[in-house]
Amino acid sequence: MSSTWGTNIKLSIFGGSHTEAIGVVLDNLPANEKIDLDAVRMQMARRAPGKDKTATTRAEADEPQILSGLLNGITTGAPLAAIIQNTNTRPKDYSLLKTHPRPGHADYTASIRYDGANDIRGGGHFSGRLTACLVFAGAVCRQILERRGVTVGAHALQIGAAKDSAFDPVHVSADVLNALNTRFFAVNEAVAEQAMRDEIENARLDADSIGGVIECAAVGMPAGIGSPMFGGVENILASILYGIPAVKGVEFGAGFGVSALRGSENNDAFYYGEDGHVYTETNHAGGILGGITTGMPIVFRVAVKPTPSIGKIQNTVDLLEKKNDTLTVVGRHDPCIVPRAIPVVEAAAAIALLDMML
Repeated sequence: MSSTWGTNIKLSIFGGSHTEAIGVVLDNLPANEKIDLDAVRMQMARRAPGKDKTATTRAEADEPQILSGLLNGITTGAPLAAIIQNTNTRPKDYSLLKTHPRPGHADYTASIRYDGANDIRGGGHFSGRLTACLVFAGAVCRQILERRGVTVGAHALQIGAAKDSAFDPVHVSADVLNALNTRFFAVNEAVAEQAMRDEIENARLDADSIGGVIECAAVGMPAGIGSPMFGGVENILASILYGIPAVKGVEFGAGFGVSALRGSENNDAFYYGEDGHVYTETNHAGGILGGITTGMPIVFRVAVKPTPSIGKIQNTVDLLEKKNDTLTVVGRHDPCIVPRAIPVVEAAAAIALLDMML
């Protein structure tokens, strides 16, 4: 399995939704960096299940147990390793899935890839449960980034038909991002949250689920980070963002909207600011040109699919009897994972940006 990521920082995630624990190792972090574990726990709590009506009722404390790499709250230079216990599992909810793969899940493809040996309990290693490890790693990297002047934040831009106001791609600030990056269900406008909650509740009452879009920004990244072609900022960010199980699309800056523009509209004109630094008047590029940071805010969006585990009867197959069949998914599942995925997207971005800065 390809569960290791990174060039300068090496991130490795292990475990499954219903194993005794899940865990993460971060190798090559800078030594002598102070890590506030309360701030790490706060980020973990934003993602943790069982705390809101929009989320699964599976309750997990998500308390990371540090095994190595941290002494008296300071990174030692050794690999930072942590585990998170799984304490509230119901493996019986998944007993049928060995022969009846869930539509929209990796049950079938994993069965083929791993010759039927895959752990289907809660999705095993394919589960969104493992994003708790990603949030832990991102919470650590976020603190190291902040001491280097880089701030990351995200919000729910859209859920169903409900929309929040987008970031100002030129003027989004650290203050704006810090107002979002400690909140559950982060939005720019309070009225948008209620509209989004209504969309989620309507889906839940219909035994269904709903997806959405998360917008993320990073400010304070210096110009000149990244490389052309295969080592570009977009490449590296996309590679870790697609590690989040529900992400089905990533776009930077104006994204697919550039296809409707002329060059004269899409180009971001340069100018010197009063501080002597180069800026752009607009930011259709999302802070990246030729795979390299421009010094403007990095802005991107991810499309999050609806949770595939829904209460409706769905068509599937019986792999044992080799016939068509139906399936009703049981268990505890999010009607929408967008609110809990916001800190996961921030965490992935923080890990990638620190990897590139190092």
